[in-house]
Amino acid sequence: MSECSFPLQIHERVNRDTGHFSYRHLVYQPHVLRTDLMPSALSTADVRTSLVHGAIKQPGWFRGYALQNKSKKHPQCPSRDQCGSQTCWHDEGYDRTRLKAVGQLMPSTHPPAVCGFGPVSRYFYSQLWKGIFPETYIHLKEATVEDGGQHETVIPGELPLVQELTNTLREWAVIWRKLYVNNKVTLFRQLQQMTYSLIEWRSQILSGTLPKDELAELKKKVTAKIDHGNRMLGLDLVVRDDNGNILDPDDTSTIALFKAHEVASKRIEEKIQEEKSILQNLDLRGQAIFNTVHTYGLYVNFKNFVCNIGEDAELFMALYDPDQSTFISENYLIRWGSNGMPKEIEKLNNLQAVFTDLSSTDLIRPRISLVCQIVRFMMDITDIIHGKVDDEEKQHFIPFQQIAMETYIRQRQLIMSPLITSHVIGENEPLTSVLNKVIAAKEVNHKGQGLWVSLKLLPGDLTQVQKNFSHLVDRCTAIARKMGFPEIILPGDVRNDIYVTLIHGEFDKGKKKTPKNVEVTMSVFDEDGSLLEKAIHPGAGYEGVSEYKSVVYYQVKQPCWYETVKVFIAIEEVTRCHIRFTFRHRSSQESRDKSERAFGVAFVKLMNTDGTTLRDGRHDLVVYKGDNKKMEDAKYYLTLPGTKAEMEEKELQASKNPSVFTPSKDSTKDSFQIATLICSTKLTQNVDLLGLLNWRSNSQNIKHNLKKLMEVEGGEIVKFLQDTLDALFNIMMEMSDNETYDFLVFDALVFIISLIGDIKFQHFNPVLETYIYKHFSATLAHVKLSKVLNFYVANADDPSKTELLFAALKALKYLFRFIIQSRVLYLRFYGQSEDGDEFNNSIRQLFLAFNTLMDRPLEEAVKIKGAALKYLPSIINDVKLVFDPMELSVLFCKFIQSIPDNQLVRQKLNCMTKIVESSLFQQPECREVLLPLLTDQLSGQLDDHSSKPDHEASAQLLSNILEVLDRKDVGPTSAHVQLIMERLLRRINRTVIGMSRQSPHIGSFVACMIAILRQMEDSHYSHYISTFKTRQDIIDFLMETFIMFKDLIGKNVYAKDWMVMNMTQSRVFLRAINQFAEVLTKSFMDQASFELQLWNNYFHLAVAFLTHESLQLETFSEAKRNKIVKKYGDMRKEIGFRIRDMWYNLGPHKIKFIPSMVGPILEVTLTPEVELRKATIPIFFDMMQCEFNLSGNGNFHMFENELITKLDQEVEGGRGDEQYKVLLEKLLLEHCRKHKYLSSSGEVFALLVSSLLENLLDYRTIIMHDESKENRMSCTVNVLNFYKEKKREDIYIRYLYKLRDLHRDCENYTEAAYTLLLHAELLQWSDKPCVPHLLQRDSYYVYTQQELKEKLYQEIISYFDKGKMWEKAIKLSKELAETYESKVFDYEGLGSLLKKRASFYENIIKAMRPQPEYFAVGYYGQGFPSFLRNKIFIYRGKEYERREDFSLRLLTQFPNAEKMTSTTPPGEDIKSSPKQCILAMKKAGQ
Repeated sequence: MSECSFPLQIHERVNRDTGHFSYRHLVYQPHVLRTDLMPSALSTADVRTSLVHGAIKQPGWFRGYALQNKSKKHPQCPSRDQCGSQTCWHDEGYDRTRLKAVGQLMPSTHPPAVCGFGPVSRYFYSQLWKGIFPETYIHLKEATVEDGGQHETVIPGELPLVQELTNTLREWAVIWRKLYVNNKVTLFRQLQQMTYSLIEWRSQILSGTLPKDELAELKKKVTAKIDHGNRMLGLDLVVRDDNGNILDPDDTSTIALFKAHEVASKRIEEKIQEEKSILQNLDLRGQAIFNTVHTYGLYVNFKNFVCNIGEDAELFMALYDPDQSTFISENYLIRWGSNGMPKEIEKLNNLQAVFTDLSSTDLIRPRISLVCQIVRFMMDITDIIHGKVDDEEKQHFIPFQQIAMETYIRQRQLIMSPLITSHVIGENEPLTSVLNKVIAAKEVNHKGQGLWVSLKLLPGDLTQVQKNFSHLVDRCTAIARKMGFPEIILPGDVRNDIYVTLIHGEFDKGKKKTPKNVEVTMSVFDEDGSLLEKAIHPGAGYEGVSEYKSVVYYQVKQPCWYETVKVFIAIEEVTRCHIRFTFRHRSSQESRDKSERAFGVAFVKLMNTDGTTLRDGRHDLVVYKGDNKKMEDAKYYLTLPGTKAEMEEKELQASKNPSVFTPSKDSTKDSFQIATLICSTKLTQNVDLLGLLNWRSNSQNIKHNLKKLMEVEGGEIVKFLQDTLDALFNIMMEMSDNETYDFLVFDALVFIISLIGDIKFQHFNPVLETYIYKHFSATLAHVKLSKVLNFYVANADDPSKTELLFAALKALKYLFRFIIQSRVLYLRFYGQSEDGDEFNNSIRQLFLAFNTLMDRPLEEAVKIKGAALKYLPSIINDVKLVFDPMELSVLFCKFIQSIPDNQLVRQKLNCMTKIVESSLFQQPECREVLLPLLTDQLSGQLDDHSSKPDHEASAQLLSNILEVLDRKDVGPTSAHVQLIMERLLRRINRTVIGMSRQSPHIGSFVACMIAILRQMEDSHYSHYISTFKTRQDIIDFLMETFIMFKDLIGKNVYAKDWMVMNMTQSRVFLRAINQFAEVLTKSFMDQASFELQLWNNYFHLAVAFLTHESLQLETFSEAKRNKIVKKYGDMRKEIGFRIRDMWYNLGPHKIKFIPSMVGPILEVTLTPEVELRKATIPIFFDMMQCEFNLSGNGNFHMFENELITKLDQEVEGGRGDEQYKVLLEKLLLEHCRKHKYLSSSGEVFALLVSSLLENLLDYRTIIMHDESKENRMSCTVNVLNFYKEKKREDIYIRYLYKLRDLHRDCENYTEAAYTLLLHAELLQWSDKPCVPHLLQRDSYYVYTQQELKEKLYQEIISYFDKGKMWEKAIKLSKELAETYESKVFDYEGLGSLLKKRASFYENIIKAMRPQPEYFAVGYYGQGFPSFLRNKIFIYRGKEYERREDFSLRLLTQFPNAEKMTSTTPPGEDIKSSPKQCILAMKKAGQ
């Protein structure tokens, strides 16, 4: 444990001679905390770094904010003698009076950097105070001071994010300490880790060394962490823009503010759920990853390899799917030396690879393994791929597994030792079969041999992985790509990889007795026979090789290799290249091995004769004799068939025409099979696509190729996107005389656009747009495309055209981009006059066709209608470039109007929403056309008689309209706001009133209402009132509005932590309430037009607004309070002053609000804001005066009774304080004493209320904070006696039951009985009905006083019985028995009562009960609470309790009290002294 200082106290000493301040001695109040649990910003390691934000006003003078430190001495003044300054103290015995000269600037008497002083404002913790500090403790920072004086604000000259971080850390530090004190360990630890992270990130930002992109990423992390922490701590939600900057509500539209709150809440909730899923169910986390990312990489860090080989080795690691029996990635190659280390020593501890391009479909494979081939190793990595394990530091052990008796022989290395006779797996089996068996094996006897790796699944493609995980993936990391394309193909991903797998072969042993030891050598040659250097890549991590030599199987007739290598050839060289395979027998004798020549040759061409590349799949190659010199000449053997399929095809041709082909004598009976997979972004295997690209050389097949294009795989098309589009438009333009081609080209273009809309190719959208605006040049394409589109729409009733039209509508956006770009190019070259109005007519004709389509019966072409509504607005921004925007607006209006009512409602609203989102709606003249239509449609949806309104789509449309109208760059909007106000405001209000608060759309509609009210100017309010035809309509509107506002204030639509949205709502409501108050004053004030209910609703609304919890500033932290006051002010004062003014404007109508408005006005006056209290408390006197003058009774009893009742309720509810009591008494006395008739009675009332308040405040304090039951009882007695004197039976009885409960809890049953007896004494044995206040909280189901009194007597008798006061019980039972016998004739009840009485008599005789002792106790002196002060109480002692024990019990409650020894009543000197004196005397039993 060590000490850590929180608050800093600065003590002063004043030089009496000069009047100047001398040295400020620094005294620290240590709080013992565990420093290892505290954020580093507060640890004792930083005790010498005071931080002051501020600026130098003049030399030696400082104004700023301090962070305290723990130091008993000035760091540069080790002693007073060495310092030599008269202003520097090192003594500790001076007066410790806190500095009061808060606002003064004190000059330093030392030069800078010695002992200068300056006043420092409170900033970091609430314990800091303005004062004088040594200059060397001060670190100056750039800052801007705004609003000098009391409302001074100092803004540090730092990045806004750094300021937010600083403020957040300060706010969290206070909460963090409270969590420690309250022992909330879990939350404490979470906040601790978050604080550490924020401090570290703040340091990184302040360092100024981060690149721009890293700073942007760090900013996202910081804001996410802050928002998460605030939610965790129950703090307010911070709303931000897309860049993470805090939104200013003054500069942000209401709709944007609401959406920002929704987005922020959703983002934080998702983050919390993600963290919960990590803790609770790891599968959920993996599922979340699948939903958000489409491409992944598997990071592999090779740690160590242990295997008793004794030779250099090559390790090939790859990903393998055991269910499909296929490798899914290329190899990662590691060359391992016989000394147990990498052969390249620089790669020691740096063997890393990333297997890239894994898709979400790969991640959901049932099983996936990491296989390492040497003598075969493998590891199940399914959990890692599925996201269940995510720790790149964890090392995984992959055990050694011996696979086969046959020995792998790499290159020239042969194992000559005898073969081990043992059980083996997979002798003469294919590699995939062997792997599957090993993976299925449950146990492996590895004997400690194997390899160690660490793995981590990384979301993102290679570029994203390198950026986001730069600490793992660097330039030295090997990249092993997937054998195939990723799920999403990126435009910039240029790839030309040819994967060749050696499958198996069968070779004749010839003259040998045993099968050959076959080695396959693979190399790449061009058509001239030149070797391509380093074209073959056995595995990632090393450069390519010119020749690849296979594994040699020892004496196996049918070797199965399953070895895959990558061939990389420049794209322009592929057409000239082929792969050659040579087969050679390897001998175990070195001399014979050198003399062995190749016995066979095979080859495969990479390009087919039709221009397509070699198809994917398996190929059976023809093996030619290798000892023939001609087989070394590429020009010779390339004339021969390379595959058996080619051989068969040529033999078939030869059978028809023998002169065409002569079988070669060089071929053998040996067989050899390979498999190829081409991953190329520039080569195609599709003959139809190639035919289309070369359409000029094969024009007779254009129609066929255009139709076949729709069957081509998408990946092939996007590789040749620009070439394909060029071919399509060239065909359209050059074959313009044939309309058939126009339709086929149109359909092909639609197919390509739809293809790029697929998620797999979504990244090619920019490529398509670049083509349209940079490369597209068909100036007349718009004519043909428009013609075909018009034909399709006009013939929508043709079933054969339905699917084509539907596809065209889905591609409408890009179709029109082609059309418009073509038109733009045409106008640029030929001008407007060339084709007259033909293009504009085609647009008009298209809309006319759409209108005809939409007006057809709903059952017909529903799918086409929906597509038209969905996709037609997407053409707006393009069409308006070449078409009159005003006319386009008219066309869209007619299109919307052509849809029959109550049909496709949601689709129609969504269509209008997209129109609003377009640039068309931003032009004022176009809004003039569109807005009336939009408001009419919305009005119909929100009409009270609408059967099934679509609230979601309506809210979205309305929100978008209002968001546009709130912008500053869309021209004048006042008239448009007025239109929305006139047509929609009241409908929106009624929608809000009728909508459930649990509806998911309520927030959107309230935001729309707030947006309209916020955008309305003062003239709009007055104009809106003038639109109502009758006075009753105005009353109805105001009543609706007041009730709705009050309901929204009472039942928050928005979450409590949406502080900005709630404050915006309050500010808008306040302005609207004040505007409507003007209407009340002008139109409903005089005697004839006065509306009591309307005024009453206004007052209750205003009070509800003023007392709303979101405006009670004193309940917030100082930081939040200051933030609200600076941005919004104290809205309670504004509405409170308006309530006061409206009350005084009532004139003679005031009497109508007495006493109903006493309670609401009391709530206003109880608000802990001094100015507001001073302004509103005089309303009480005005009410007294009004009732006195106008009631005719010459008193103010109604007001008095109501105030006492409401005051009791409010104070018990926690409101009111000592300052209020003093101010209320003072102001009432001031006003009453000035009044001619109320001076006497008013003064009595003021003192009465003051006394009541004192009693109630004491009662509340005791009940809430004092655990002493006796004090609670005494205080309760004090209050109930007050109400008894004032004859307030209702409140008196309520406190009787509180006292009863206290006695019952303490098992003082006798006192509880006597308490209830006080209630019973207020009742009569009669059939008079019970008034409500007599029943109180026990709620006996009775109707008459006699019934209630009977119930009370039964309860009282029961309590007397429990308290062993049977004499009292007998007395009451006699009274009750007389009633049963002579009045109600309840003989059954009488019998039961007499039995009880008999038991009481028996108890008196037989039961043991001690005689109780009674004590009189006087509490004298002003030190006691008011309810005890100078009063005497009678106490009944406990059983067998002596006087000394009783006195000790009393003194325990008041440890500072003095016990008086004399029984003489004390004099006034003791009663008025500040002491506590207790006089306890024994009284005779009662």
